[in-house]
Amino acid sequence: MGWRDRFGLRKANRKGKARFDRAAEDDDIRALIEFAESRVGVEFFVEPETFATRTTAVAVATDGEWIRRRCGSPDVIRKVANRLATPAYDVQIVGYPQRMRDWSARNKRGLSMDE
Repeated sequence: MGWRDRFGLRKANRKGKARFDRAAEDDDIRALIEFAESRVGVEFFVEPETFATRTTAVAVATDGEWIRRRCGSPDVIRKVANRLATPAYDVQIVGYPQRMRDWSARNKRGLSMDE
C-alpha cells in the first residue's frame, strides 16, 4: 500500500480552492514522518488551505526546529499524527509555539543552540 492510500492523500488531492500550489506528494508526507521520527517531542500544526496554497502542516520539535510540507488535508496529517502518537493542532486556534519563533530567530542570525 502506498503513502497516498495509507493516509488518504489520494482523496485529499481533489480540487479545492487553491489555484497556484502543487498537490501534496508522497515525499511531503514522508518528510514529515521522518522529521517526527528523528526528533524529540514533535508536534504538528495544521495550516488551512488558502487561495494560493493547499493545506500544509508544520512539524515542530522540542528545541524549536521545524519543517513545513503540504499534507493534502487536515485528515491526512491527523492520521499521520495518530500513527506516530504525536499531537496535531489547528494553528488557527492555538497559534505557533514560541520555541519555533525562537529557533527561527537564532538561525536567521546564524547562532547555534549553545550560544
